[in-house]
Amino acid sequence: MSRRQAAETMDERRPERHEALVIGGGQAGLAVSDALTRRGIQHLVLEARSRVGDQWRDRWDSLRLYSPARSDSLPGMPFPAPPSAYPSGHQMADYLGAYADERRLPIRTGVKVDGLMAVDGGGYVVTAGELRFECEQVIVATGAFQEPRLPDFATLLRTEIRQLHSRDYRRPDQLADGPVLVVGLSHSGADVAFEAAHNGHETHLSGKAHGQLPFSVESRRGRVMWRVLQFVFSHVLTLNTPLGRRAAPAVRKGGGPLLRIRMPDLLAAGVKHHPARTTGVSDGRPVLADGTVLDVATVVWCTGFKADYSWIKLPLLGSDGWPRQYRGVADAPGLYFVGIPFQFAFSSMLILGVPRDAAYVADRVVERTRGTGTLSAARRRLKPR
Repeated sequence: MSRRQAAETMDERRPERHEALVIGGGQAGLAVSDALTRRGIQHLVLEARSRVGDQWRDRWDSLRLYSPARSDSLPGMPFPAPPSAYPSGHQMADYLGAYADERRLPIRTGVKVDGLMAVDGGGYVVTAGELRFECEQVIVATGAFQEPRLPDFATLLRTEIRQLHSRDYRRPDQLADGPVLVVGLSHSGADVAFEAAHNGHETHLSGKAHGQLPFSVESRRGRVMWRVLQFVFSHVLTLNTPLGRRAAPAVRKGGGPLLRIRMPDLLAAGVKHHPARTTGVSDGRPVLADGTVLDVATVVWCTGFKADYSWIKLPLLGSDGWPRQYRGVADAPGLYFVGIPFQFAFSSMLILGVPRDAAYVADRVVERTRGTGTLSAARRRLKPR
């Protein structure tokens, strides 16, 4: 289909035109926007939420980053906290909002993209309800935490058992009186189970950990070793090393090692760990793979998320459900991704790895712009309506 046919099919109005579009205004989208701005690429960022940073405000209240403030900055603006402090999710949300304002990034909030398609001759058409956008290149920065992953048997639990996914958990007062089962032992599962136990709940935790550091990142030893960890996360565990390539699939499934709350901390808090996975329901109660049936009042599903790229009308997904890409460069010309877990390194899932990933993608955008000919002066002057 031609560009004109695509636009006429979706809307009689002429779409807005931009050199590039960034879909998603989280830390990855903002870092890409800043990199594109510094490289002279006219673009627009589309963010579905009403405020920049809301993806951090929508997590549990006690959430804190796994990297210290000195490693949590985006280019051009230090994080406003003591260098060795571990910011909360709400502090990160406020930082991202301030960053967008300080760097004067071209962001439009409250715009939820629902379609992306290529057109003959190059370029893309992006739809968001009645809005239509046309651009030469697109950077998808919608992040990893999109659709909660729940087992099919969750609907078979007794109706009186309260169920929450980690996406909807905010604080312990959401838990019903009585025992709690937390399903899934990664970062969120460890945090939620630890908090539930400390608030007086008999707490069961189901699943195996995917390794753990020999010390908490927040311990004295962890603070001393952080620079070593940062180097390992950024330069050893990458897609360019055998060790990194082996680790990437597990990390993308939500299986990163425990960094702050580790097994000794959980056991000391009184959490009852069951290595067996939660695999079904018996008489309306959760049952583990070893046959253990648990009589609980609340189940918190810390079972991760699945990416939702159904709105992209291109055959880009691999067998693991993630886009086929290398360092953010997709199979389709002019299409890129940022914010994918282990996009290039373990650090890609931490704030400290975002600027490198964003800069790499921005450089590829510049190369493609220059390699396909300079856009007309009139096109460059075109501003969003």
